[in-house]
Amino acid sequence: MFRFESPIYLYLLLLIPLLVIFRFVAIRGRRKKLRKFGDIDLLKQLMPNVSAFRPEVKFWLLIAALALLIVMLARPQMGTRISHEKRNGIETIIALDISNSMLAEDVAPSRLSKSKMLVENMVDHFTNDKIGLIVFAGDAFVQLPITSDYVSAKMFMQNIEPSLIATQGTDIAEAINMARHSFTQDEQVGRAIIVITDGEDHEGGAVQAAEDAKKKGMRVFVLGVGDPKGAPIPTDDGGYMTDNSGQTVMSALNEDMCRQIAQAGGGAYIHVDNTNVAQEKLNDELIKLQKGDITTTLYSEYDEQFQAFGILALLLLIIEICVFESKNPMLKNVRLFKQRTRSAKTTLLLMLFLMMGMSASAQSDRQSIRQGNRQFRAQEFAKSEVEYRKAVAKNPRNAQAVYNLGCALMAQQKDSAAVVQFQNAGKMETVKMRKAMAYHNIGVICQQHQMYGEAIEAYKEALRNNPKDDETRYNLALCKRQKKNQPQNKDQNKEKEKKEEQNKEQQNKEQQKKEQQQQPKDQMSKENAEQLLNAAIQEEKATQQRMKKAMQQPRSRKLQKNW
Repeated sequence: MFRFESPIYLYLLLLIPLLVIFRFVAIRGRRKKLRKFGDIDLLKQLMPNVSAFRPEVKFWLLIAALALLIVMLARPQMGTRISHEKRNGIETIIALDISNSMLAEDVAPSRLSKSKMLVENMVDHFTNDKIGLIVFAGDAFVQLPITSDYVSAKMFMQNIEPSLIATQGTDIAEAINMARHSFTQDEQVGRAIIVITDGEDHEGGAVQAAEDAKKKGMRVFVLGVGDPKGAPIPTDDGGYMTDNSGQTVMSALNEDMCRQIAQAGGGAYIHVDNTNVAQEKLNDELIKLQKGDITTTLYSEYDEQFQAFGILALLLLIIEICVFESKNPMLKNVRLFKQRTRSAKTTLLLMLFLMMGMSASAQSDRQSIRQGNRQFRAQEFAKSEVEYRKAVAKNPRNAQAVYNLGCALMAQQKDSAAVVQFQNAGKMETVKMRKAMAYHNIGVICQQHQMYGEAIEAYKEALRNNPKDDETRYNLALCKRQKKNQPQNKDQNKEKEKKEEQNKEQQNKEQQKKEQQQQPKDQMSKENAEQLLNAAIQEEKATQQRMKKAMQQPRSRKLQKNW
């Protein structure tokens, strides 16, 4: 299908009939002036070198070149058409575990890399289906909304790393529940939730979540990646991850858990190893799902075709330069001088054409940015993220696309991934104002997570590039105050609690000593017995309060098991 990416420039074609009319009027006026000098036939004999045909050819050559330049500005594109079609297929949501345990290398090259290759191969077999992608660890979020855009699905797979989620661990139930709400409203199609994990469920509730999905007409398949014997988890420094006691963590595939989840979800459990057997089994299972007509929007990458129009325009300009107005231009120096002047103008037009061609070639990623901006303003942040990632894929050095991608991730609360994009934008950006905006956003994210030291450094870097930014200056002052006050308040509260407990214990001990001194060792009055009993009760209460406070301390799972 042929289309124009910027059809508004086609209105410039209205200049062509205006130029033709202007030339017609000019030629008519010229003939009237010639008649005043004498007979036209006699004048032709006096000017034998003047050609009536060649100026017309040069004019129409220039008009054709101008029309081609205008068409080139409109950015002609060729590709398959974008259309809404009803096709027979299924809807599949892939929930991919990206916890640290997926870095184990008991499956080559690693559990996560093997899972990503498995998904890419599965997408290659999709033709009439829709696919969505959810990544999870301790938390879960939608990486790619359900779509038929397989190109975007593969592109998103390349950027998946455990660092995308700050809260580590494994919460399979959260991933299944999120996948259950990510399908379309069409109930006539088969729906499948494919959970790719090593089965280390640290939260529980996955079996119940699978049963709930089955009640909604969805089947849950579990792909277990890894070795049941276990393997260590490599770290960035070349070592292996250890637990709180300093022991090396051995992450093992929990096949029993995977089978229970698949059975509860009405699907099948498939073990993923270094062979392609898992891929074949999964394809067979998906074929068995109910097929239905689904409405989908086909996406196509349109190829720029301005080069062909540019080559034609260049050829026309070269021909126009080679055609002289006079029959023998060497006989008339004036004619030759005029011809050179006009040729110089044509050369300038050629240079302008080359510059416009270079500008048109740089528009491919900008269009994706504009589309992403429209979706971002409509608060469709997931779709805007797709467009920004397309722009980055086309031009990885486009700082604006990288910055906008960070904003889209930030709007979806993918803070760790957003910080990475803002850092890249700050390094690539040459305009100080935009660089300051990138570091300002880094500071905002760090401040929200109470990472005051990192936030202060980011705000300082933003002010170095834009010293007039009052908002950044205010945030910097506020962040310094928060960093200064928060540790003091915590220390003061702890010291007060310790002093109160020590005072209570000291009072109880002194009271017991006084009672022992007042009464003989072998005698005890009723009042003394009651006092000792009350003291013991108070001490027990104090002990219970201390235990209660200790239990109320934030003991998140990620501190115990961050894999």
